[in-house]
Amino acid sequence: MAVNIRKFVLQAHSLDELVALGTLTGQASRFLEAAVASGLNILVSGGTQAGKTTLLNCLCAAVPARERVITCEEVFELRVPLPDVVSMQTRQPNLEGAGEIPLRRLVKEALRMRPSRIVVGEVRQEECLDLLIALNSGLPGMCTLHANSAREAVVKMCTLPLLAGENIGTSFVVPTVASSVDLVVHAATDAEGRRRVREIVALPGRAEDGVVETADVFTTREGRLVRADGYPPHADRFAAAGFDLPALLA
Repeated sequence: MAVNIRKFVLQAHSLDELVALGTLTGQASRFLEAAVASGLNILVSGGTQAGKTTLLNCLCAAVPARERVITCEEVFELRVPLPDVVSMQTRQPNLEGAGEIPLRRLVKEALRMRPSRIVVGEVRQEECLDLLIALNSGLPGMCTLHANSAREAVVKMCTLPLLAGENIGTSFVVPTVASSVDLVVHAATDAEGRRRVREIVALPGRAEDGVVETADVFTTREGRLVRADGYPPHADRFAAAGFDLPALLA
């Protein structure tokens, strides 16, 4: 029998600490903080050990304190510093094959707990469909996903829900992803092994010929995260939350 022990060490607790570590730039940090406070749906992507969970934890720290946050994970790794947080974890079946609680069930149960925001530690399988349905119903949320780029993360979000059953097709999933996911924050390690946010991509909400449209908000040039020419959706939400979006991205 093999035993796998994973120890998660949280190296940063806020977006400002990520800036100090060199993972983010100050401008990108302020933009992401405003995006979280404005209730945008954010997908954190990256490879293994790219710092996805740490980045998600720091994004959670930017959630307004008045909100009720429900987290769903396979293993407890999220530490949301808010007064009203409900953390749920999956359970493996016993020796008789009974008692399993999959991540998909947790996502469904979270919707019954009157959340202000839902956070899923990582989507890997058909639970992606339930998360998309939740986000499409107006509930803000965040999650992580294994991918090699922001564009690949969007493609993966369009394919994972197909695992939920034969009655789920791309004609439903693709436009749902386009309208439900607002930002993709992609992290990776550089040649020296340091964790960096490589790009921040927005989804304007449109899809054509089965392809979700994207716009680069921040991109990496000459090893540095810089402002691109894209804009995120829902400028009205930024304004309602008290943020000047043009000034944040100037």
